[in-house]
Amino acid sequence: MDKTKQEIIDFIAKKNIKLIHLIFCDVLGKPKNITIAAYEFEKVYENGIAFDASVFHTITKQDTSQLFLFPDTSTFSVLACCCGEKEIQFYCDIKYENGTHFEGDSRYLLKNAVKEAREQNLECMFSLKCQFSIFEKNTTSYIPYDTGGYLDTFPFDKCAQIRNEICFALQEMAIEPKTAFHQKSPGQNQIDFKHTSALKCADDFLTYQSIAEKIAFQKNAFACFLPKPLAEKNGNGIHIDVSLFHQGKSDEEHSIFYESFIAGILNRMREMSVFFNTTEASYKRFETTEIPKYITWSHQYRSQLIYIASINEKIQPLELVSADSCLNPYLAFTLFIYAGLEGITKQLSLPSPCNLNLYTASQKETQKYQMLPNTLKQAVEIAKNSTFIQGVLPKEVVQSYLQQKQ
Repeated sequence: MDKTKQEIIDFIAKKNIKLIHLIFCDVLGKPKNITIAAYEFEKVYENGIAFDASVFHTITKQDTSQLFLFPDTSTFSVLACCCGEKEIQFYCDIKYENGTHFEGDSRYLLKNAVKEAREQNLECMFSLKCQFSIFEKNTTSYIPYDTGGYLDTFPFDKCAQIRNEICFALQEMAIEPKTAFHQKSPGQNQIDFKHTSALKCADDFLTYQSIAEKIAFQKNAFACFLPKPLAEKNGNGIHIDVSLFHQGKSDEEHSIFYESFIAGILNRMREMSVFFNTTEASYKRFETTEIPKYITWSHQYRSQLIYIASINEKIQPLELVSADSCLNPYLAFTLFIYAGLEGITKQLSLPSPCNLNLYTASQKETQKYQMLPNTLKQAVEIAKNSTFIQGVLPKEVVQSYLQQKQ
């Protein structure tokens, strides 16, 4: 909800807003927050608010003791499921004291990637299909909230009320869920969202996780986004759907431009894996049958890393199926865009589709296809040696991120 400074000041007065939450995230994607009294907004808008730079201790320069948050007014929203209309929130830009942008601000890196894509007349619209689990609270182990399975209803699906309240709260915050349902594992849920800009999609992802956690807590439960919380059950992933608009037009056919973008992503996916699958548990999840691990694409089978549906001969958004919710969405989307742009610049050819069900295919059939890394350690080593990643992300960000993943 894009508002001017004066409109926000007027809203604060009219609605008697008491608190404002200023949100950013560290290099791993963990949300951070400073809460200010509402009457401090104008001062913070003009001058920022300082915080200890040790949050980014492996990135900041030795002589940098503090950084500054500046609210991005385009991200204004009233905080739902908390105190009515008494609190609002903003996502923030991070800057040095002299006003220059901080290189460790992954949100700023995504802004730059979007800008570069637009300079090539390309707009990438993102949406997410997000899986999460709901467990009983106050237990020493993960006890699912219900025994439901895929698309179940009550009494097997006892998560429905929590899931619905999450959707209602997000709608109040101008975030648009499209569908919601029970997934295959006990206590497992999925919410799919409408397409929006890359930056808003990343912001909304963090808000969705926060709202889900708050509502589950209020229901004496807790929301879990870990990729493999239950060893013998399907894990939680996210599907990243991207629609391409070239020169303002949706690419509904397999143009060379569209194919080169996808080829660029496939070409760099092994190197980017640690930014999309970020924990040891992420790679345990790949051991489950129904998780794509081969670097392939297809119109026909969802067992591919990238699935592209075709309805009435019109190409639907490309869908990356391997990611999970422990990622930093700003870094992941940044790399995604740059990999696609590299494919376009180098005019990479899209490999032939893999029209096999890779979940049931034999080793003889799959041995010709390249695979994602098998472990976090392997993913880190591949990323360390990637000239692509070193070329599109600041050196300090790459070093900090990979050090914390070792």
